[in-house]
Amino acid sequence: MGRRRPARKPATPREDVIEEHADGDWYVRSITGSSSTKTYRCPGCDHEIVPATPHIVAWPVHAHADDRRHWHSPCWRARDRRGPTR
Repeated sequence: MGRRRPARKPATPREDVIEEHADGDWYVRSITGSSSTKTYRCPGCDHEIVPATPHIVAWPVHAHADDRRHWHSPCWRARDRRGPTR
């Protein structure tokens, strides 16, 4: 007889935070290093976000999720002071 695996916990819905900024409201999601598996380019500094790096994903509330951008956390926090490079 095979071993039984423990039952999986039901997935919890992801909670996206809405942040208000001078350029509008943004959905903001924190990404853990363990869930980051691809390389992205940060629009704040134009450097790569390598896999396994915790970072922020943000997109305008009134835009489609395809408009998501991956930011280094410090770049996202400083974006009102310096703006995107791209």
